[in-house]
Amino acid sequence: MLTGINPVISPELLKILAEMGHGDEIVFGDGNFPAASHAKRLVRADGHRITELLDAILPLFPLDYAVDYAAVLMNKPGVPEPAVWSRYRETLERYPDGDKEFVVLHKPEFYERASNAYCVVATGETERFANIIIRKGCVK
Repeated sequence: MLTGINPVISPELLKILAEMGHGDEIVFGDGNFPAASHAKRLVRADGHRITELLDAILPLFPLDYAVDYAAVLMNKPGVPEPAVWSRYRETLERYPDGDKEFVVLHKPEFYERASNAYCVVATGETERFANIIIRKGCVK
């Protein structure tokens, strides 16, 4: 057992976070995201919301300083910005390099990028268009 690790981080997710290197990306997919078919490595986090998982991992996971965005999000043309995105902004801004803009991709481009990510985390997130990709930086 470890101390100081948020209990929503499973041993499998903790291992993945430790394995990732600078520039590797991790996807947190909402409940509708086809995680298993797009994952090189799949971690299940059923029952957890994405903001809950971000709050748990970001104290351990440095965001990448070398890019001009904090996260990559998915939306489709004509759909207004989902409410969950403001919660992502609030969460990410509490951490170094989390105050940058978001990159928004349409579904096909997002799915392609997700397929190239180091890992996909399948969550219990119920909000639509809540999928998010973050990129690991260097531990300073």
